[in-house]
Amino acid sequence: MSTTTIAPLRRSSNSLNGYHTNAVAFDGTVESVSTSQMEDIVAVTDDGYANPSGDRGRSKVSFMTWRMCNPVHVVRVHWVPCLLAVGVLFFTGVEEYMLQMIPPSSEPFDIGFVATRSLYRLLASSPELNTVLAALNTVFVGMQTTYIVWTWLMEGRPRATISACFMFTCRGILGYSTQLPLPQDFLGSGVDFPVGNVSFFLFYSGHVAGSMIASLDMRRMQRLRLAILFDILNVLQSIRLLGTRGQYTIDLAVGVGAGILFDSLAGKYEDMMSKRHNVGNGFSLISTR
Repeated sequence: MSTTTIAPLRRSSNSLNGYHTNAVAFDGTVESVSTSQMEDIVAVTDDGYANPSGDRGRSKVSFMTWRMCNPVHVVRVHWVPCLLAVGVLFFTGVEEYMLQMIPPSSEPFDIGFVATRSLYRLLASSPELNTVLAALNTVFVGMQTTYIVWTWLMEGRPRATISACFMFTCRGILGYSTQLPLPQDFLGSGVDFPVGNVSFFLFYSGHVAGSMIASLDMRRMQRLRLAILFDILNVLQSIRLLGTRGQYTIDLAVGVGAGILFDSLAGKYEDMMSKRHNVGNGFSLISTR
């Protein structure tokens, strides 16, 4: 049985000329490159980037290396960040300096309430329809909860459950920290979740965030049709919540972001615990030892 020994990187002297070289052994063969040759090939600056010019310690500022074609390439290829940058400039100039804020004596302005005025009038004039829609929405919340718990108990995948625990805990902390009053024209229902016309936190929407968590898990498992169904129901749920004045638009928007954020955090938690416990066949909340 033969053993191949690879010598470590070392500096050795060349007896013919007395100069030091960088010698590396590969399968017993030593190939040498002089120090001066290596310095001519590449010089590494303090920030870790290669500087082919050999100018050690001095790297050019990034924008000084741009050419005229670079901005055109950025706009053509990376148009989404460019639009976002335009949005930053627009809202900074218009919203921060020109838009008049709502006075304290007035009701909060919500563009979602404006867009759903006709739905609000319909539900206000028909309490039975409002009750039916509230009951259907409660069924949808039950579907979200059932799926999230099912993925852990039946499929052994706890990510969605961990994500929901993260999400609802954070929602409780934020909701208690800043307690917002319900809109004066809120249309409640005894069958709406939470059932019984009890008080609840406005910020942020647990309905929307829970649906997002379930939908993201469905996409990971290639259950695309079910995910699309949940997304459609989530949109309808959001319209109903605005129509009944049960949530502000910002509650729904942050609910979408919260679902995505806490799903990502749950994934990072799984990865961290898998590495810590050297789990090779996937993360599990239940120890198999």
